[in-house]
Amino acid sequence: MPSRARNPRRRIGTTEAFPTSLSARFDAVRAATLKLAAPLSAEDCALQSMPDTSPVKWHLAHTTWFFETFLLERFVRGYAPFRPQFRVLFNSYYNAVGDRHPRPERGLLSRPSLDEVRAYRAHVEHQMEPLFARADDDAEMSSLLELGVQHEQQHQELILTDAKHLLSRTPLNPCYLERWPLTPIKPQKARWIAYGGGPVGVGHAGAGFCFDNELPRHDVILVPFELASHPVTHGDFLAFIDDAGYRRPELWLSLGWDAVQAQRWSAPLYWEQRDGRWTTFTLRGRVEIDPATPMTHLSYFEADAYARWAGARLPTEFEWEAAAAGCAIDGNFQESGMLHPLASRADPPPAAPAHLYGDVWEWTRSSYAPYPGYAPAAGAVGEYNGKFMCNQYVLRGGSCVTPRSHIRATYRNFFPPEARWQYSGLRLARDVRQA
Repeated sequence: MPSRARNPRRRIGTTEAFPTSLSARFDAVRAATLKLAAPLSAEDCALQSMPDTSPVKWHLAHTTWFFETFLLERFVRGYAPFRPQFRVLFNSYYNAVGDRHPRPERGLLSRPSLDEVRAYRAHVEHQMEPLFARADDDAEMSSLLELGVQHEQQHQELILTDAKHLLSRTPLNPCYLERWPLTPIKPQKARWIAYGGGPVGVGHAGAGFCFDNELPRHDVILVPFELASHPVTHGDFLAFIDDAGYRRPELWLSLGWDAVQAQRWSAPLYWEQRDGRWTTFTLRGRVEIDPATPMTHLSYFEADAYARWAGARLPTEFEWEAAAAGCAIDGNFQESGMLHPLASRADPPPAAPAHLYGDVWEWTRSSYAPYPGYAPAAGAVGEYNGKFMCNQYVLRGGSCVTPRSHIRATYRNFFPPEARWQYSGLRLARDVRQA
């Protein structure tokens, strides 16, 4: 793999201000991943509830495979793989690496056992130790090390979303964690915040890590717009349901209406009516919906239909980023331990959006496409982002299961428009009428 140190546009991540504590962060992230899997049984970790999810055991192995494949095999002379078969079993989508086990069949991998996967993790971590002393003098190695840490944080989020979907499929309504008291909160009324138009810079700039899809920084022209101060809540969306939102084709994109009909959507994912009340499944069990809590587990199609019903629209990703400029990255992230969106307890300052970070990923109306001048990295790691720039939409801001240190204003998440198992919600936007 040729070095990409001289051309940041061709790197997966930038490391201009590379922290001296990379080895400590590596250890902390690896330990956090195991901690996320700890509440689950070996049986839980082996199962796959649908083709879009993966078993937790697979996530534990794949994140280890990444370090073994892209670092140990590259930088350790004579390195012998822990198990040669793992190169195929735990390859996700890197065609340049070689063959892959079919994604929909990851739940059929009863072997290796969870204990062997843990042994694989320990082996690779031990083999990685000497690399950190060399990384300061090797830009390619340091870039790949940082990418591996960030990659594992992405899979931490997937462990939680995939485990939630799995646990929701059993009538036992199991809890991943113990229940917590849902304290009633008075809903905060959303208001409109105005933003001027004109040229704005978007994309990553300066020191610190970013993925290659956040580059290069460039200017875009915005037309004056307004953004809602709060994301759409469960109570807001309930009004959409009560107004026959899932039965009105005029509110839906054509492909969205096809999805409603084919999949028989009549409510968001995890919602069920019990004793005449709407409930939702959470990682802490099934609970009655809280009307003040940010709405989550919506597809792009549902978010778009709701926005149309509300007489508004979804923001573009550049409108979202412009609104986020200067806002502190503060919110309900994975580290809070709640693992569920939280309602506002107080109004934000008059010109500041609430819940911009954390709680729920916010759909934008922007297709996931390359920025002007974007070029993926050479080799297998170049498949990390660029190959998915088709039939996907961008989400911004992070969620309640996103690690706090993983997010930034320029972060571009992306999913196909029918995806609902992620912690995805929305914030309304609208055009400013010109006199």
